[in-house]
Amino acid sequence: MTTVTIYQTKNGIYKGFELSGHAGYAKNGADIVCAAISMLTTNTINSIETFTDDFFSYEENEETGYMKLMLDENASDKSQLLISSMVLGLSQLEKSYRKYVRLKNKEV
Repeated sequence: MTTVTIYQTKNGIYKGFELSGHAGYAKNGADIVCAAISMLTTNTINSIETFTDDFFSYEENEETGYMKLMLDENASDKSQLLISSMVLGLSQLEKSYRKYVRLKNKEV
């Protein structure tokens, strides 16, 4: 199972997200759930980098299925929208594949 933790302030401002684990829907190379999660999260990171001037820290370990992005202070509304869009996609994925992906929120 892949667990996605969304970091937000008490006011609902996104600060970042973290993924851990492999979905386990199918074997490596055929796992559509893992591919969907990767596409949503990687596209969000690439979009923040391309379409905003925001700074962020990023870690990844493909072998273990770990990924973490944390926005620096004063992230733009664009980054907020991009992460919000990612969360929407992940929420829909969780509804369809509850056994393989879990989305949770953590206040920071």
